[in-house]
Formats: sequence, C-alpha cells, structure tokens
Amino acid sequence: MAASPIAVNARDALALPDLAAIRAARERIAGLVHRTPVLTCAGLDAEIGARLAFKCENLQKVGAFKARGAVNAVLSLSDAEARRGVVTHSSGNHGAALAYAALRRGIPAWIVMPENAAKPKQENVRRFGATIRLCAPNVAARETACADVLHETGAVLVHPFDDARVIAGQGTAALELIEEVPDLDIVIAPVGGGGLLSGTAIAVKSSRHGVRVYGAEPANADDAARSFRSGRVEPLPPTTTIADGLRTTLSARTLAAIRTHVDAIGLAHEATILRAMRLIWERMKIIVEPSSAVPLACLLDGTLDVRGQRVGIILTGGNVDLDRLPWQT
Repeated sequence: MAASPIAVNARDALALPDLAAIRAARERIAGLVHRTPVLTCAGLDAEIGARLAFKCENLQKVGAFKARGAVNAVLSLSDAEARRGVVTHSSGNHGAALAYAALRRGIPAWIVMPENAAKPKQENVRRFGATIRLCAPNVAARETACADVLHETGAVLVHPFDDARVIAGQGTAALELIEEVPDLDIVIAPVGGGGLLSGTAIAVKSSRHGVRVYGAEPANADDAARSFRSGRVEPLPPTTTIADGLRTTLSARTLAAIRTHVDAIGLAHEATILRAMRLIWERMKIIVEPSSAVPLACLLDGTLDVRGQRVGIILTGGNVDLDRLPWQT
C-alpha cells in the first residue's frame, strides 16, 4: 500500500537557498568541479523546431551534475562536522559525488546503495575510497541502512536532494548556462527528487526575468507532476523506468521550490526516452544516461511545447553500463 501524501508546510518552504547562496556555492566549489561545455546540434534543432543548447553535465566530475551539490555540502561542513565523515544513500551518482567530495577534503564517506545498483556506479563509488553498504532496493531499506550507519559512525548525513547546500550546488549549473547563453526563453531539467530542478529554478528565476523553467520526468514515474498539481508530496509507488536516476519521490522542501518557481512538468514515454538517448549519442557524439535524455524525450513527445524558442537543456549524467546498453537488450 502506498504511503499517504505529505503536505508542504511553510517551514520547509523557507529552508531553501537563494541566488546569493547559489553564487556563494559557485565560488566555493570552483576548482573542484568542471565548468562544463554547452553544445548545440542543428539536427536536433530541426527535429524539435527550436534552438537547443545542451549543458553537458555528463562531462562533469564523477560523470554527473551531482558533484556540484556534494562538493558544496562537504566544503560547507565545519571542521568538527567533517571529522565525523559523511553518509548518504544513493543508487549511484550522488554516492560517487559524495565519495569524491569527501576524498578531496580528506574525510571518510559511507554510501548506502541498493544491491541491484549498476556495477559501474558501484565501482565509481569505490574508486573514490568510500565504504559501500548494500541494502534491499527500496526506499525503506535505504533509510534504515543509512540510519544504522549514522548510529554506528556519527557521520553527517548529506541527503541526495533534501538539503539546502546540495540544492545550492546543483543550481550552479544553471548559472553557468544562462551566462553562456543569455537569450534563453526556457530552461529544462530532469526531476527525480527535485534537487537539480529546485536549484535550477531558483537560479534562473532570480536572475533572468521572463525565462520559463520546466521539469521533465518519465511518465512511468510521474510523482513530481502529480505533486506539482496537488501541492502535496505524492509518493512514488513501485515502478519501472529506464531512467532509474529519476525513480525518486520529491521532498516537501523541493516541492516547495518547484511549486514556487517552475512553470510546468512534462512527461516522456519509455520508448521515447530510449529514442532521445540514442539520438544524443548518434548526433551529438556524447554519452548520456537515460535520465539525461528525458527532457529531449518530452520535446519529442510534445508534452512540453518549445517550438520557435531558445531552450537550455541540462544533460545530467553519462554513467552508463557499456556492456548493457538499453537498445541491445
């Protein structure tokens, strides 16, 4: 049975970074993350009927935008907090990002991962020296295992998205995008737990009047769209989607940001996500994971109308199991 919806309250809405916090995060993480390139593709422009600018966070440290939020959170810790180490739960990219950030600060990290997490993502975490604690592949098991590590070690929890420091760090990608392409009409980011979309929306809406911000998620995991409509966190029931990085429920904090700053959320069908991912590989010659392809898939499905507009799209990551590409199964 699904859990009951969780109402958003005013306290959660206040616990969000502002533009100043996002700008401070950019200064804090400089030197430890890449300023990733923005690429264009005339073929995809013609396919969609808009001018697209892709912010390539698939080329970021650890292969995903998650490095931004994790580094900002770890560098924001006091010395006393840092000595205790950090812990999180993650299916892959945030775990690797936190492991990377902890390594750079010289502190221990524990990462709780589902036992079915992709092997390349587990290897990515281990490469940065973190300790992995495997658990059953469900939210309750993750949270229980994470609580156990917290009790055993006294480490500081750095949540994948329900953390103002993480949200501020994720928002730095959008700051770079709108600086490089100042005439954008729309910015689109995928949405799972909502940390990236929250940071993106705060950064864009606070610095560019009139620019719209859209979220994009799989139709098979449409909890953000449902939450956006209802104003309550609608838990994600058990589901399957190729975009496994987006199979996460919003928090009250991220929903508050999204309801305040986001204009719409589009949905993409599974077959279209696969097609969009392959189009990016073939036409742009870059590796992206399925979650990265969801915004383009929404445009292909027509659930977000961007015709004739200048559109910025955040490609969130490129960590793919090359031995199990989705179009080969």
